[in-house]
This record gives sequence, structure tokens and C-alpha cells, in this order.
Amino acid sequence: MSQASRTRPSGSSTALSEAYDTALLDLDGVVYAGGAAIAHAVDSLGAARDGGMHLAYVTNNALRTPAAVAEHLTELGVPAESADVITSAQAVARLMADQLPAGARVLVVGGEGLRAALLERGLVPVESADDDPVAVAQGYGGPDMTWGRFAEAAYAIARGVPWFASNTDLTIPSARGIAPGNGAAVEVVRIATGAEPQVAGKPLPPMHRETVLRTGAKRPLVVGDRLDTDIEGAFNGGVDSLLVLTGVTDARQLVAAEPRHRPTYVDADLRGLLTGQPEVTETAGGFGCGGWTAAVRGDELVLDGDGDVLDGLRALCAAAWTYAGEGACGLDAGKAVARLGL
Repeated sequence: MSQASRTRPSGSSTALSEAYDTALLDLDGVVYAGGAAIAHAVDSLGAARDGGMHLAYVTNNALRTPAAVAEHLTELGVPAESADVITSAQAVARLMADQLPAGARVLVVGGEGLRAALLERGLVPVESADDDPVAVAQGYGGPDMTWGRFAEAAYAIARGVPWFASNTDLTIPSARGIAPGNGAAVEVVRIATGAEPQVAGKPLPPMHRETVLRTGAKRPLVVGDRLDTDIEGAFNGGVDSLLVLTGVTDARQLVAAEPRHRPTYVDADLRGLLTGQPEVTETAGGFGCGGWTAAVRGDELVLDGDGDVLDGLRALCAAAWTYAGEGACGLDAGKAVARLGL
């Protein structure tokens, strides 16, 4: 089934870790949150790796270097090398290097991961708009990023230099909840300057290009928690995706998804890599999966039956996505989702 025509989650008769050669895994909200491993992540990734699946970690978070991310993953029990980590900092650095001369001075508004990526591409990070930068690079700098850094970016951009952003995720998961992400910081600079940045991160093509170049994946599966970055990025790249419900996306958002935000598969967490996926079938009364049947009645989505709540969600998605076609489903799904406790 093509990405553009997806009207229901797909089934798989074999474990996803066997059906695909490489998992392109998001980190925040998928593998860990706030630095701590998400439940079942470590064991599931270990089993997938032991079964022959290549694991690559693809993150829009530009704060840390690949080596630092790999070290953190290894400490959590997920052995990783720096080459296994692909960041939006690397994607934006390649995008900039393609447009700027070697040795160009770049004003950095972000963390060490962004600085290291620029240096890897032969660009020179500077700290002030008075250091004669020829471009501005902005990435997530952590919760302690000061207002003065945004001002430096605004001063330089006002002088006409191009502006690049690693990503525009408005939020980022943390141990205490959902926090402002780099996209929120980009909005601050946008408001001050009226300018628009070139963006590299998911879901845009530069990030997909960076990932393919660094992993060499032949049959990749994108695994993420965000519809507007992970799943849309897979859609734009024409590859399959698995949404896990351990991050920012909830069941109602998934049911209402427009075509570019509809994953190939959906599961509770990374244990979904180790199993097949049940088929969703069309029935006389709607769509069935497991012990559940979902249908549209009037202006409401309804759900009947019982069983695994993920099967109920898959059936609901099929009913909603078929009804919505090429748009987003605006039907009331509140009662149906509440039945699932999701």
C-alpha cells in the first residue's frame, strides 16, 4: 500500500525486526525520556539487534554529539557507537557546507552537538554577531539557553546573513513532561527578525538524505513517537514507519491523522519491533482487528467488542482514515478512545 493512499495500519506476518534490515529510531520519547530508558526499550532493542537488525538512532535533538549520545545509550544498556547516531546537527551542517565556502564563520546558537557537526564540515563556529559570521546556525541548546543567544542570532540575521535551523520541533519530552523544543526558540528569532530559516531536521529531505548516507539502509523502518516529524519524515522519504505511543502522540491525534501523518504500523512501545502486526480487515459494519470492530455512525466514531486495546486503536484508525480520505478526520472519537483507556 502506498504512503499516499494509506487508509489503515498495515499487518505483517513476520516480526518487524525480520521484515526490515535497519531501524531508524528516534530517541526522545522512543528510547528514553529525560535521560532514563523508556520501559521495555533496552530489552527490545537488544533482542532486535541480536536477531540481525541494524539499529541507527536518528534524532532531531542537536544538543549532544553523536559520541555523547552513543555513550548515554551504552550506559542505558543499548550498546552503540557514534557512527550509529545521526543528528539534525549533522544534517544542517551538511546543508550549510553545500552553500558556504570552506572555513566560513558561523554564529552558533545551540549546544556542543551543533558546534561539533559544523567543525566536521569544515565550518568555523563563532559566538557573536560581531565576529563577522556569514551564516547563523540554530539548534536546541538545552533548558539553560539564555535570551542573549537569541539576540545574537537576531542581530546577525538583521544584517542579511542566511539563517539555518537544525529542526523546528516545538516541544521535547523530558522526565517532568513536555518542554519547549528548538522550534519554540526558532519562533523567538523569527518574530524578532521576520526572517525564515532553512530547516534540515525531520521531516524534511536533508535529514532523510543524511540518514541514508550514514546508514546505507536498504529496507529501513522509521520508528518514532511524533506524527509531524518521524512519521511525516518517513512519508516524505517513501519508507515504512512504526509509531510507538511512549512519547508525545496520543490515540486521539493518531485517529485524526492526515495522510502524511499515518504510520504503517502502530504499537505501544518498542516491543512492537519483535512481533508481527495484526491485519485490519473491512467488515460489513466497518473495520475489524482482533476482537474489535470500529465504524462511523453519524458524526461519531464508535467501537464495539473487546480484547487487546492496540487492536481496537488499529480498527479505529482504519475507520477514521477511510472516512477522511486525503484529509484529517474531524469525527468525534472521544468515547471510542476512552473505551480503550488510551
